[in-house]
Amino acid sequence: MASSMSCQDEIGQGVACLKAGGVVVFPTDTLYGVGADVFNVPALRRVFDLKGRPLGLALPVLVSDWEQVGSVAQDIPEIGRRLADRFWPGPLTLVLSRSSRLPDLVTGGRDTVAVRMPDHPIPLALAREFGGPITGTSANISGEADLLAIEAVEAQFSHGVDYIIRCGPSPAGIPSTVVDVTTGTPRLVREGALTFETVLG
Repeated sequence: MASSMSCQDEIGQGVACLKAGGVVVFPTDTLYGVGADVFNVPALRRVFDLKGRPLGLALPVLVSDWEQVGSVAQDIPEIGRRLADRFWPGPLTLVLSRSSRLPDLVTGGRDTVAVRMPDHPIPLALAREFGGPITGTSANISGEADLLAIEAVEAQFSHGVDYIIRCGPSPAGIPSTVVDVTTGTPRLVREGALTFETVLG
């Protein structure tokens, strides 16, 4: 039973699943996330299948440090670094120029990638102990309402994913704000937990 496991045990189980090419659900500071190795194409396909997500929709990427950012993105403009310094870890997703080694499934075939360092111990520990970035798409059926309770997440995904991490703080329930900085001028893609005025301020 997950309830009898320590949080570190749950994280370890999640990391083992990721290393085996599995798919894991976990809480973040914003919403529950569906995680897989961003460089494992079969695992990425499972994420799309689980969510019923159209293949052209990019998957957001979660990182634990700047070295991981460098593995998925390149040519990061100064404004991107400044915003990351101010708002990471936190509910700001930055759209950056993608690394050429990143699978097209992550980027929706585009030349950009959406990256975030979450302000939550579980995804940070997962990415750090796994040793690389993981997907962070919300744990819900694509196009449907966000699931805010772990019970709802389990009801929807318990048979489709390899492991669900229950421990850690509950998500705030508001998605991240997404800002494109690829041109050097911030452009709002989606307003979420942070207002665009706050980001620009």
